[in-house]
Amino acid sequence: MSHFTTIQTQIKDIAALREACRELGVELIENAVARGYGSNNQKGEYVIRLKGPYDIAVNRQQDGTFGLTTDWYDDHVEKEVGTSYGRLLQLYGVHKARIEAQRKGYTVRRQTLGDGAIKLTIGGV
Repeated sequence: MSHFTTIQTQIKDIAALREACRELGVELIENAVARGYGSNNQKGEYVIRLKGPYDIAVNRQQDGTFGLTTDWYDDHVEKEVGTSYGRLLQLYGVHKARIEAQRKGYTVRRQTLGDGAIKLTIGGV
């Protein structure tokens, strides 16, 4: 029986996801298999290879965005990417905003606040 669960997300930019993964110290691999509980596996267009025993499969959904699928058993994934992918999605948003701002010629300054929030200041050319 599979323990894999897919959460609807708005991942649209693999480059931003790759940067978020790099910052978390994990790797984004193309065309791989995500590990799950026991012998359960999930094929992914991309797989976020975690340090623990499980991984995250990243596959295109019908609306063109990418969904994240993982095995949440025993909190292994949560320890690395946060509850419901919280830290991963936060960093994805930070890198996506930075990429878009820089593409338009803006400067971006990043500051991590005491509560873990990240503040981006986007300035003119």
